[in-house]
Amino acid sequence: MNEKLMNYKEKINELWKERSKKQQVVIISAIVSIILALALVAFFSTRTNYEPLYSNLTLAETGQIKETLDARGVPSTVSESGTSILVPKDLVDTLKVELAAEGLPSSGTIDYSFIQDQMGFGMTDNEFNVMERASMQTELARLIRNMNGVNNANVMITLPEESVWLNAAQDSSTAAVVLDLAPGHQLDSSQVRALYHLVSRSVPNLPIDNIVISDQMFNDYYYEDQDNETQTTLTAFEQQRAIKNEIERDLTRNLHQMLGTMVGQDSVVVSVTTDIDFTQENRTEELVEPVDIDNIEGIAVSIERIEEAYSGEGFEEGGVEGTGDGIPNYPGALGQGPVDWERTEERINNEVNRINRDIVESPYKIRDLGIQVMVEPPEGLETLPQDQLNDIQQILGTIVRTSISSVYADELTEDEIEGKIVVSSHPFDGRVVMDQEPMMTISTWVYVVGGVLVALILLLLFIVMRNRRMREEDSVDESLATNAPFDLPDLPDEDTSEGAAKRRQLEKLAKEKPEDFSKLLRTWLSED
Repeated sequence: MNEKLMNYKEKINELWKERSKKQQVVIISAIVSIILALALVAFFSTRTNYEPLYSNLTLAETGQIKETLDARGVPSTVSESGTSILVPKDLVDTLKVELAAEGLPSSGTIDYSFIQDQMGFGMTDNEFNVMERASMQTELARLIRNMNGVNNANVMITLPEESVWLNAAQDSSTAAVVLDLAPGHQLDSSQVRALYHLVSRSVPNLPIDNIVISDQMFNDYYYEDQDNETQTTLTAFEQQRAIKNEIERDLTRNLHQMLGTMVGQDSVVVSVTTDIDFTQENRTEELVEPVDIDNIEGIAVSIERIEEAYSGEGFEEGGVEGTGDGIPNYPGALGQGPVDWERTEERINNEVNRINRDIVESPYKIRDLGIQVMVEPPEGLETLPQDQLNDIQQILGTIVRTSISSVYADELTEDEIEGKIVVSSHPFDGRVVMDQEPMMTISTWVYVVGGVLVALILLLLFIVMRNRRMREEDSVDESLATNAPFDLPDLPDEDTSEGAAKRRQLEKLAKEKPEDFSKLLRTWLSED
């Protein structure tokens, strides 16, 4: 093994000595460049870049967010005297959305300090405000797109103008968000709250009431407080309106999802209008029902039977004439013969079911319902086939019949139910087109480093091939030179003098008996 290593080392040394100074410098420079490039790639690929997650926080909020991140195992650092918190760059967007769903932070704002890097010396205030607002809109749209089920998002923010008067009341900002949701996906209440918190905390002086969120089908998403205590402060009208909107929204979602499965999610538009009966009825019922409903009988609690019988002679004929029934000259009473009679009486006390009910009727009954559906036909057709329109009409009729309260539905005829449904089919010319975000590209420095590495590899291959070709040419020249005839000079005759013989004897003595040889040397030195 050592011999092989030594052979390799000798060959490398020979190859290195054969190179010129210029070639040696080029090879060393290439090796050093490759090592530096690999070191830079390793450094940048393994380096953790921290970016601000939130800034302008209070110390309590910083501690709360820091505790939440530590519980999740996310590395983070605190800067700017505890008012800003930094996390790894690839986790910034995800953490902003997740923390916004939990309502964190309560007063901090997302950092937009990168705007300062784009400021020029002659930038005006108006230009800066436009750039700041555009950056907010772009950043918010990018954050919202990271939410599950959201393909794209457009954000429009309106910032109030600052007044020059100190005592002037500051106006609030407003924001409108249009979402492009995935087909069949619906945002739940937690995601809606997360969106409202994210937008509200990202824009200065933006209350939740000034935010409007809707999807590409113009379905509005309202903020529902996780704590229902705030709902008690609503007026009766606001409560009824919120209930009506929620019922219509649920019916619209279900219908859109069902019809979208039939004709395509982007090929159907559904609108639902309802009339809700908010009358609340409290009544008390005292009912008496028989125990045996079939025979309409109760339970016999007590039974009393009385039986009487008589047998004997009647009274004799007689009496005063003219007194019978007050009629003059009426004969007196006639006599009776033997008399037999009997009487049976039965008294039964039955117990029945006595029911007392305190009923509170629900005030949320659907009194009337209207459904309007527009369907886009396939390409090449002006309208859907009549069979499909009839199927949609029948499905919607069933929904109307089952959604309306039974108190009102029992009085509806088939014609009245069909009159509450409108189904139309025609091409959609006003479709909302969302701007698709371009795909993320690889950083420029990666291409630069890759190009440098490829160039260095090609240079090394060129040098190696050229050196191999030069060695082959040199070996051919040497073989030709060895085959050419030439005269060798005669070797000198071996020295056979007496001095040469003594020298050979001394060398043999030094090799075989070094101790005797050393004694001989000391003797010669002492004689001298």
